[in-house]
Amino acid sequence: MMRAIIQRVGYANITIEQKTRRSISGGLVVFLGIENGDSREDIRWLAGKIAKMRIFSDHEGKMNLSVTETGGEIMVVSQFTLHASTKKGNRPSWIRSATPDIAKPLYSYFVDELQKMVRTPLVTGEFGAHMDVELLNDGPVTIFLDTKNKE
Repeated sequence: MMRAIIQRVGYANITIEQKTRRSISGGLVVFLGIENGDSREDIRWLAGKIAKMRIFSDHEGKMNLSVTETGGEIMVVSQFTLHASTKKGNRPSWIRSATPDIAKPLYSYFVDELQKMVRTPLVTGEFGAHMDVELLNDGPVTIFLDTKNKE
C-alpha cells in the first residue's frame, strides 16, 4: 500500500545533501512512501485525492477548498520510512518499502500525475538523497492516506 502524509503548510524548505535548497511559500508538503506491490492505479488514486482534498479555508473559514482551487504550491518528498515495521524489537524494519529500482520510477510517475492535476509547478526532493525538510504546519493540518484503505 502506498502511503502519504500530507501537511498543510505556511512554508516549506528542503535542503538536499547539505546544498541544494528548494522551497514553497504555502500549500502542501507530501511525504510519499512506496511499498512493494504498489501500482500506477494506486498512484492515480492518491494523486487525485491529494489534488482534490478540501483542507484549505474558504471565505467563511471552513475547510472547503483544495490546493488546486487555492493555487497553493506542493512539495513532494520520497520517504521510505513511512513503511517502517516496528512489530518486533526497537529497530524498525524497512522490508515492506519498495527497493529503489521499483520505487524511483513510481515516485516519478506520482510527481508527473500530480503535476497534471494542479496549476502550480511542483517542488520535489531528490529520491534517495539525504534531505533536511523544514516546514511550518498550518493549523496544524496533517492527514495520513494509504491506498489499501482508501479512506
